[in-house]
Amino acid sequence: MKDTRPNILYIMCDQFRYDCIAELGNDGIQTPNIDRLVKRGVSFTNAYSPCPVCIPARYSIRTGRESSKTGCYCNEEPICPEGHNGESIEQWTDPFLARTLSNLGYRTFGIGKFHTFPDQYEELGYETHIHTEEMWEDEEHRNKDGFMQFLNNEHPEFTYLEQLHGERTNMYYVPQLSSLPAEYTVESFVADKAVAEIRRDDGRPYFGLVSFIGPHPPCAPPIPFNRMYDPDGMSNPVTGAIEEDHLDEQIPWMNSIIYADEINNAWARNLKTRYYGEISYIDSCIGRILDEVEQRADSENTMICFFADHGDMLGDHHGWQKETFYEASVKIPFIVSYPPRFEKNTVSSDLVSLTDLFGLATHLAGKTETRDGIDIITQKRDYLFSLYGRPNTRQFKIMVRHDTYKYIFMANGGREQLFNLAEDPNEMTNLINKELDMAQKLRQKAVEKCISEPDIACMTEKGSMKAYTFEPRPLGRLHQFAFSRGITNFIVPSDKEYISEALPNTTE
Repeated sequence: MKDTRPNILYIMCDQFRYDCIAELGNDGIQTPNIDRLVKRGVSFTNAYSPCPVCIPARYSIRTGRESSKTGCYCNEEPICPEGHNGESIEQWTDPFLARTLSNLGYRTFGIGKFHTFPDQYEELGYETHIHTEEMWEDEEHRNKDGFMQFLNNEHPEFTYLEQLHGERTNMYYVPQLSSLPAEYTVESFVADKAVAEIRRDDGRPYFGLVSFIGPHPPCAPPIPFNRMYDPDGMSNPVTGAIEEDHLDEQIPWMNSIIYADEINNAWARNLKTRYYGEISYIDSCIGRILDEVEQRADSENTMICFFADHGDMLGDHHGWQKETFYEASVKIPFIVSYPPRFEKNTVSSDLVSLTDLFGLATHLAGKTETRDGIDIITQKRDYLFSLYGRPNTRQFKIMVRHDTYKYIFMANGGREQLFNLAEDPNEMTNLINKELDMAQKLRQKAVEKCISEPDIACMTEKGSMKAYTFEPRPLGRLHQFAFSRGITNFIVPSDKEYISEALPNTTE
């Protein structure tokens, strides 16, 4: 008997802001294929990352667990959390999503960026697993990468490139052009592999996770997407008083780390043209995937969910990158497209989290398992939490979302923010000393959340959140060169031999 359970296709991007979809209100960007998903399903406009940075957000996707259960609170190696046991993250969180669905009879494939740590090629339970990571620790890791293998085998003329997806370090937030033509980029490669997997049919329903690296910086779209947008048509970043914007000391620290501490408005507008160009290019790749889904006889019986791991500040609140609880960083796009269960072209204000992806997939597979999330098909939540920073450190902070309000507590200095997002969507007015009842209500919810989780219970003292005397983090720079090629720093005057080897011999 044919298995009639729905196919499940998760499509995700890295660092894709929630406000960069044309059909959901951004009239300055072109996203015709993501717009197709919006029209085919429901868009959740209050969706959040449970931890607004790559590694912990992705572990939440594959485990259905929050950071207090994964033991991962920033881009770091997960540590077994208090009250749990095991030698690996899967042991202390239960089977990963792909393995769970494989065990339920699904054909599973994962393609793209997975950003596991410390094992860059961690086995995650997919029958077919193709990695396309951003950087590699060494040559062995580089040569295991699916996209690198593609270039080695089919386009060796491009393997001289040190960084395949754009230059990092001091160029991290500098507008760039892809060194590869549009048909040979990692985004195109991922779309090709996804199309091939969707085209296969062995009688089982499929579960696929397709994970694009972009629009994570460097922002280097290929021709002609590099010139789709005029900087004179771009808006400036949304900023307030820098003292309030930088209440979270993570922002000035991160700005310095990635050489973004002196970006002005003109630079920011130019950068946004390349960020938007990346999105429009990825959108075209998503279009090819959607076309292939529609070619199958079971296209209507396919649930497609589009989401991101987190957003990007893009200069808002005088900040770049992510790792903060401002909307630009922690809020994400989250579109569920499945005509049999969700009304088409609708919008929901329900609070949803990346942890809910586990319950959504297992519900459709016939054995609902919500873990730390909820089943968004049948449930709603009143409060949503997001965590960042290892407990018992100054970097720990917690966000509480409820109704139209957002509360933020930062252990470094015991700093707090409260915003009414209905009246103040740009988060310009901190109400912490004005709406005292709401502030106390959400502050207490943060305390209760921490007390309920053994790994973060240490962040409370005598019924209140634990605060440290404020200390700014020392500023520095992060170097992200081609480590797999042995390149770890800028060329210095003593490197004349290296330079002469790299240049052609013009004396003959």
